Amino acid sequence: MADCRRVPLLLILMCVLLFVHPIRGENNVVAKLAANAENLQNPAGGLGPAVVNPVAPERNQGAGASLTRRRTTGWKLAEEAVCREDLTRLCPKHSWNNNLAVLECLQDKKEETEIAAECNHLLWNYKLNLTTDPKFESVAVEVCKTTISEIKECAAEELGKGYLVSCLVDHRGNITDYQCNQYITKMTTIIFSDYRLICGFMDRCLEDINALRCGSISTGEKDIHSQGEVIACLEKGLVREAEEQPGAHHIKDDCKKAIMRVAELSSDDFHLDRYLYFACRDDREHFCENALAGEGRVYKCLFNHKFEEAMSERCREALTTRQKLIAQDYKVSYSLAKACKSDLRKYRCSVDSNMPRAREARLSYLLLCLESAVHRGRIVSGECQGEMMDYRRMLMEDFSLSPEIVLNCRSEIEDQCSGLHRKGRTLHCLMKVGRSDIGAIEPNCQKALQALIQEADPGADYRIDRALNEACESVIQTACKHIRSGDPMILSCLMEHLYTEKMVQDCEHRLLELQYFIARDWKLDPILYKKCQGDAARLCHTHGWNETSEMMPPGAIFSCLYRHAYRSVEQGRRLSRDCKVEVQRILHQRALDVKLDPELQRRCMTDLGKWCSEKTETGQELECLQDHLEDLMTDCSYVVGNLTVLESEDIQIEALLMRACEPVIQAYCHEVADNQIDTGDLMECLVQNKHQKEMNEKCAVGVTHFQLIQIKDFRFSYKFKTACKEDVLKLCPNIKKKVDVVICLSTTVRNDTLQDAKEQRVSVKCRKQLRVEEVEMSEDIRLEPELYDSCKQDINRLCQNVAFGNAQVIECLKENKRQLTLRCHQRIFKLQEVEMVDPELDYQLMRVCKHMIRRFCTESEGKNVLQCLKQNKNSELMDPKCKQMITKRQITQNTDYRLNPVLRKACKADIPKFCQSILNKATADSELEGQVISCLKLKYADQRLSPDCEDQIRVILQESALDYRLDPQLQIHCTQEISSLCPEEAAAQEQTGQVEECLKVNLLKIKQEGCKKEVLNMLKESKADIFVDPVLHTACALDIKHHCAAIPPGKGRQMSCLMEALQDKRVRLQPECKKRLQDRIEMWSYAAKVAPAEGFSDLAMQVMTSPSKNYILTVIAVGVSLLFLVGMLCGRFTKRVTQELKDR
Repeated sequence: MADCRRVPLLLILMCVLLFVHPIRGENNVVAKLAANAENLQNPAGGLGPAVVNPVAPERNQGAGASLTRRRTTGWKLAEEAVCREDLTRLCPKHSWNNNLAVLECLQDKKEETEIAAECNHLLWNYKLNLTTDPKFESVAVEVCKTTISEIKECAAEELGKGYLVSCLVDHRGNITDYQCNQYITKMTTIIFSDYRLICGFMDRCLEDINALRCGSISTGEKDIHSQGEVIACLEKGLVREAEEQPGAHHIKDDCKKAIMRVAELSSDDFHLDRYLYFACRDDREHFCENALAGEGRVYKCLFNHKFEEAMSERCREALTTRQKLIAQDYKVSYSLAKACKSDLRKYRCSVDSNMPRAREARLSYLLLCLESAVHRGRIVSGECQGEMMDYRRMLMEDFSLSPEIVLNCRSEIEDQCSGLHRKGRTLHCLMKVGRSDIGAIEPNCQKALQALIQEADPGADYRIDRALNEACESVIQTACKHIRSGDPMILSCLMEHLYTEKMVQDCEHRLLELQYFIARDWKLDPILYKKCQGDAARLCHTHGWNETSEMMPPGAIFSCLYRHAYRSVEQGRRLSRDCKVEVQRILHQRALDVKLDPELQRRCMTDLGKWCSEKTETGQELECLQDHLEDLMTDCSYVVGNLTVLESEDIQIEALLMRACEPVIQAYCHEVADNQIDTGDLMECLVQNKHQKEMNEKCAVGVTHFQLIQIKDFRFSYKFKTACKEDVLKLCPNIKKKVDVVICLSTTVRNDTLQDAKEQRVSVKCRKQLRVEEVEMSEDIRLEPELYDSCKQDINRLCQNVAFGNAQVIECLKENKRQLTLRCHQRIFKLQEVEMVDPELDYQLMRVCKHMIRRFCTESEGKNVLQCLKQNKNSELMDPKCKQMITKRQITQNTDYRLNPVLRKACKADIPKFCQSILNKATADSELEGQVISCLKLKYADQRLSPDCEDQIRVILQESALDYRLDPQLQIHCTQEISSLCPEEAAAQEQTGQVEECLKVNLLKIKQEGCKKEVLNMLKESKADIFVDPVLHTACALDIKHHCAAIPPGKGRQMSCLMEALQDKRVRLQPECKKRLQDRIEMWSYAAKVAPAEGFSDLAMQVMTSPSKNYILTVIAVGVSLLFLVGMLCGRFTKRVTQELKDR
């Protein structure tokens, strides 16, 4: 130890006053030490400072001379004249006979107390000789015999040069023997009272002291018993150099080692850090009165109160400097080094290095190394973890303890975060700036912040982040009280309550600021790391917890994990179940804010600024990106597309949507919501129950938005993609939009069905899901983009007050069909044509008549639902709203035969045969306004239709006879007459043929030819079948039963029966029936005059249905007989003439 290589480590122990215990000789060791102090001899005949300290000024040599003149034995400092006055004034009388007690008293004097310069020099020379006297070494050998043998380095020291005591001081942390430890502690207080007493320290640091102007080393210019200011100055210089502050002086490596070693050796008791001791003496009494000296307890107590308002600024500055030294070398913290010593060795975290401020000595390296062990499930002692917790909290509270933050974030702090140094506010301010926009802070500052978050690891325990802890205390007490304090799940709980009524604004801000950085390193979520570290190593080639890769972009590992989270069994390389659950949890939380997804923010920042700058509300940014999916840049579109695909499988990722939909989920979807692994069932359930009373506006809007996003790409509908992927690739390649894929597949299914194909080209599972998608699309016009684009103008004009959803807008357009623009009209007609063929796609019909379908049509196929409802329309059990909806659909069907698939099939041959002229004028995508059906009605009256067609027309005639609205031609031509002649009948809620009866009665008053013709056609049709005339049928129901029961209906047979009964005086008809029949005869007579028969068939029909049928037929028979007789006679006569001519 010739170069005193260990003693410099004692530097900061300048706080000689470490032990204020008065030494009264009650202990043998102390007694020996005191005796040696009193019997100290001067081998050179004096103790002048020139012997050891040649730079000491000559003016103080008198003090040295005084000391040389002391008695050989029993000499007392109190007897020296130069110190008597100061001793009497400052030290208690009982300490005067003990030189060491006098030293302690004078060294711990108050700052404002002055000691005479001669006394100062006398004391310094006394201490110098004391530390180098062989007698003290002999005491050390005697008292520390066992310890010396245990410490090999000290056993090897050469005796007689003072090296042994220095070695023991250097290793005093390893001394277990009580007496030896007490002896060395006393020696430490003496040695560390002045840096010049430490062997070799002045040689190493003299140049740096002068360069930094840390104070003169000349005796008398400073209080040589409180040279802590010199050490403090060097320490500050060391910190400035580490932070690369402008003008920082480069301290020599040897001096750096000496400074750090002194700080380390003063770490157990704050008395040894003389500058800090004097700076914080009052604060110690105020805050840490009960903290015992030793083992760094006073330091820790003062650190905990550093940001208290009552803490003096000078003490706070001294504490900060010491914390910065701890950040550079963890061994400067006695309690941390002691608590974690075995763990550091166990996990190889303290590799020896000769470099100053070696990487392995940095506090950050220690924290990362031990945190890595904890996260890997290794055992780290509770005491060590407690110390780590304290220092992690310390790093989060004061940004200045991290040189990288000070160096790289200087401009950001000055510009945006000045004046916020306490309680972690500066760090949170930097985090806030960092998450505001990419580029808001310099990359190096961002990197430094990320590194600090990893070192402090607040994700493992929210209490480490004091700003977050204070801001969220109330939320934790209410929303997360069921979770143990300090549990990592507290942060997860806070995220789950983000944007809820339990969350407070300050907590929300602090939480998002921290989560922004945690989201950029998957390892900072301890639960995720614990469950997924194996999967990440297997699938994503990750490094250790405390290792990072510069080539790996933020969030890349988590992106890799979630890409594997939703792989199917067939695809392989899947996550473990536990890991997948955690990945889903993180996805659910990050969906709350687009900035919590590093990959999304990085790739979409340009698009966010371009398309979504005004979308500042929660969750709006992602919705905006999805809305503009087609406009996004390729990279952004890819990320948003992938995220949307994940949402389609697990909509619970949309946490805000799930909160809004909680009532609906609890009422209707709790079974699928409880499944840990969602496969699109929950969203399907929400869509199906979108219009339940529990559905609120936020939930409905969110569900509809997701439906709108799904139409952009069929992959966004997980169940549809899963069921139909192979069919799409085979039948609809190169088609991406979901609506186009649905049309393609449904067209294929329809064609196969119509052509009676032996085998459907679309698979069964796809056809089943296709039906679900078609029904969902029919619910909202926006889910059919081509229809919506075609009708947008009409919607704004005619349906501006109608809400989307529930097919209400589509229904509005249908009701205003005659006012639509041509393009929209054509689209609506095509839609109705599809709906009539497949009524299950008629959302309004299926919704309104849901219960009636269950009641009447459970056994009917989907395509026959409307037909079934029509047949049960007049049932007493029929719901009025459903009945009204059925009537609407009947009105629609009667506008065009193509909208009535049953009629179209039954009259397939009759329509082109009898109504070709109308077909020639028709277009493929517009209604014929009932012209074809009117044509078929007339042919029905002529009894010329095929049986199947006749049956269908009879039904239509019967239905339209009860409700004039089912006759489009009548509505078109008689609107004005109905409103003027029959307003009361038209206003009736229940239509029973009264409007038609009114028009018939007022036939003579009708002026418009078109309307008159339609009424005459009704009269003509009523002759063909009494069922077509509901008023007459009702009036004559009993008479038909009594007189015409054997007559089958149809072809005018029952009408003829009633007419005959009317002519037969023996038959007594009901008065109402008789009156109605007489009215009909008059109407028919008038009709015959107004509308003569257009052909032989019309004439024959009029004769057969005339009341004077028998008379007319008799006249016609007589006439025909007469013509026959005349013909016979004329024929005989001409034959005779011809014979005579032949005879000639």
